[in-house]
Amino acid sequence: MGKQRSEPELDRELANLPPELRWREWMRRIEAVLFASATPVPREDLARVVGQAASVDLLFEDLAADLEGRAFEIAKAAGGWMMRTRSAYAPAIRAAADVGDQQLGLNEFDLAVLAAIAYHQPITREGLKDIFGKEISRDLIGRLRGRDLIGTGPRSPQRGAPYSFVTTEQFLVAFGLESLLDLPDTEQLEDAGLSVENPEVR
Repeated sequence: MGKQRSEPELDRELANLPPELRWREWMRRIEAVLFASATPVPREDLARVVGQAASVDLLFEDLAADLEGRAFEIAKAAGGWMMRTRSAYAPAIRAAADVGDQQLGLNEFDLAVLAAIAYHQPITREGLKDIFGKEISRDLIGRLRGRDLIGTGPRSPQRGAPYSFVTTEQFLVAFGLESLLDLPDTEQLEDAGLSVENPEVR
């Protein structure tokens, strides 16, 4: 039976490197972690791969500057940081890459219901019915849940109380939001001809 290999301990301080190379290595470590992670990485986790005296915020700034003019960027989402392709390259990606599983695949009404949940959460199906003037199908709720954009919210302690719905961390990631505070102001939506209070039902 072979000996189990243990991972070498990560040298965070890199004291043997000159300051400029040390800084560059810390930047590359953050870039590697963000590139490999499927979900946004919190600042505290990124601090584990750099020296104690290193400023994660300054490393982010330098990494963002380093990525300027390239197809990728780092962005804040769901309380952490992630690497993503710049939106300008979306048409090229759709034309040549197999990204079917990454598409949200939601129609206009699905997105309207998702927006209503985001702005009014926690909200029940009855609450959604009040907003849209019609029953929201279980299939639609199932589609949003299946893409992990919504989850079950708090429920009244009364027996038989309906479930409520809230948005998820994946919702924030999908729409590039750091938190729900980044949702557009309802006045901005109205100026754009949209409303989550009285949306156009098709």
